[in-house]
Amino acid sequence: MNELNKIFQDIKNKQIKPLYFLMGEEPYFIDLISDYIEKNVLREDEKSFNQQILYGLDVKIDEIVASAKRYPMMAERQVIIVKEAQHLSRQIDSLQNYAENPVSSTVLVFCYKNKTLDKRKKLYKSVKKSGIVFEGKPLYDDKIPGWIKSRSDAMGFSISHKGLLMLAEFLGNDLAKIDNELNKLKLIIPSGIEVTPELIEENIGISKDFNNFELQNAIGERNVQKAHRILNYFAQNPKDNPMMVTTSVLFNFLSKLMIYHSLPDKSKANVASKLGVHPFFANDFITAGRNYPLKKVSGAITLLREADVKSKGVGSNSVPQGDLLKELVVKMMN
Repeated sequence: MNELNKIFQDIKNKQIKPLYFLMGEEPYFIDLISDYIEKNVLREDEKSFNQQILYGLDVKIDEIVASAKRYPMMAERQVIIVKEAQHLSRQIDSLQNYAENPVSSTVLVFCYKNKTLDKRKKLYKSVKKSGIVFEGKPLYDDKIPGWIKSRSDAMGFSISHKGLLMLAEFLGNDLAKIDNELNKLKLIIPSGIEVTPELIEENIGISKDFNNFELQNAIGERNVQKAHRILNYFAQNPKDNPMMVTTSVLFNFLSKLMIYHSLPDKSKANVASKLGVHPFFANDFITAGRNYPLKKVSGAITLLREADVKSKGVGSNSVPQGDLLKELVVKMMN
């Protein structure tokens, strides 16, 4: 986020580069930067003559370069944004000569999604020297709650800790989808009101009581009745609660529990630091650690792997996934 913010701040301060090469596996960041450039570099009255949106499937590099070498009309700059530029990968090296000496009055933006430039080649070095190379990398699952918090803070509202985990679990690491849901919440929730699990349930449709986070807590507390209520709900709503997601969440939980047992210092602050969780949730692992000794955790991981294999049709004899999940949790908690 620091790199993103610097790009935005520099553009705001009119420190604009002639070349932006936006690449990588996370398209959300690429769209975020290109949209910001599209909206903020030129005034509205300048855009009709000086802003072009091109698409990689429709143009060639030499055509883009020819456009980039033109001068703006009644404006300080022109902006050319090449979307879906990954379709130009076979000819991208021919951008080399222009990248060495780009036209200062042109802002040329390449949106090179799901691909990256070879950092050993001259083109990468030339673009980096004369402009900006940004690589959008996917966020790991454990970074998603923190990203949601920083994004909601930037939008001007806060979300409770449990709400952050609910959103992260339900929406996964699809940043565009998360951003869309946060924008919905911003429009719906009154200013100054913290977004709670109840508000998320009401406005996004995620159950505050029947989700993988609550199942994880029920298992950690050895709360059999609560776990079975959640599992019954999952079995009745299999499309909204796929077993693959549940086993992934439980594996992450058990892996952290293994780390917890290896810690000499099991204070709340150290547990939160070493497990990479908010201090608010450190007690969940302390409680689970008391209920599940190291040997029990190791056995639970084995059971989880066996259930995952069965859920993919290996030796399960077409057992419904809801029944597989119930069997797994019963064995884990006994």
